[in-house]
Amino acid sequence: MDGKRARISASIFYLFDVVRSVVLYWWRPVDYVVFVRYLMGTAYLPESLYKLGYLFFLRIVPNSSHMFFIDTSPKEAHNRIEENRAHKEMFESLEKLEKVHKKITQLAMRTEWKVINGDQPSDEIHRQVKSYLAL
Repeated sequence: MDGKRARISASIFYLFDVVRSVVLYWWRPVDYVVFVRYLMGTAYLPESLYKLGYLFFLRIVPNSSHMFFIDTSPKEAHNRIEENRAHKEMFESLEKLEKVHKKITQLAMRTEWKVINGDQPSDEIHRQVKSYLAL
């Protein structure tokens, strides 16, 4: 499936997934919860809705003073997808990754995010996260 119907279906399933995860994890006593995919996933929404979607989900998903965005360039993300998957999702072409990356970058400029270069080695990313957490 591709086109408008695919985008609408993906958006509906995205919303269901967010609601399910919030219900499952909101009240559980846990040390770490990763909800970045829901906040930054709003960048897949149409241009007219993604910022509004972000603000909506920012209010309902758990968040903290330690919110990290590992900013991987579209080219690097595409290379990793090509190397690690036999089947690609409908949003994983280089062109679509570039388009979404522009929106995500705008969202990550908000004050709640600490942005780390995701194109560098994982041990360096880990070191930077630890330095923000002062571990």
